[in-house]
Amino acid sequence: MTDPYLDRRDQMFPRLTPAQMGRISALGERRRIRAGEVLFELGEQHARFFLVLEGAIEIVRPVDGHEERITVHGPGEFTGEINMLSSRRAIVRARAVGDGSIVVVDREHLRAVVQRDAELSEILMRAFILRRVALIAQAHTGLVLIGSRHSARTLQIREFLSRNAQPFTYQDVETDPGVQALLDRFHVGVDDVPVVVCEGGKVLRNPSIEALAAGLGLSAEFDVQATRDVVIIGAGPAGLAAAV
Repeated sequence: MTDPYLDRRDQMFPRLTPAQMGRISALGERRRIRAGEVLFELGEQHARFFLVLEGAIEIVRPVDGHEERITVHGPGEFTGEINMLSSRRAIVRARAVGDGSIVVVDREHLRAVVQRDAELSEILMRAFILRRVALIAQAHTGLVLIGSRHSARTLQIREFLSRNAQPFTYQDVETDPGVQALLDRFHVGVDDVPVVVCEGGKVLRNPSIEALAAGLGLSAEFDVQATRDVVIIGAGPAGLAAAV
């Protein structure tokens, strides 16, 4: 299979200049990391942004009982993909390769960088989007949908995951020879399909779209105490036009 990270690797994993690193560092907290330290875990909903100053951070994805290395970030490089700017759960694991130091930036300060610094915004957003696209292109992912091509509910869930750029592996109960072993592994039956197995092993049996969105961290979180001038519901043409 073609490596989806190969063609545009320089844009997906750019190395920031000292000046660019300084602007990000001003909004974050510098701290030491130790070899083997897990910085964020698969399925974590509020993973933070890490800029490497010294040492390295490896990004891996657990697949079938082992880890698949995606990349290693060295000095001047940063972690994250498009979920950094939303409440989506992490679909990879980040771990320190050796001792070093990093800058930790929370989501609100990262959003401020994207909104106010045109140069960094272009670099970060391009990298985040390309990384998500590459993850979708991979054949394996921690999220598994078990269903039937004859099931309207299965089709609905597949469309929802695809529209929301959520990487997943699809297993058909009627055509995939290994699907029974998968059902037995998670103690679900054919009558439970469609079944979604999330990162970390959480099983959703015939979930509604609302339950699936909540389980994947796709549901927006609102502070009900905050005052807002305008709230736009819906992301169709009218909603997007109103937001602009």
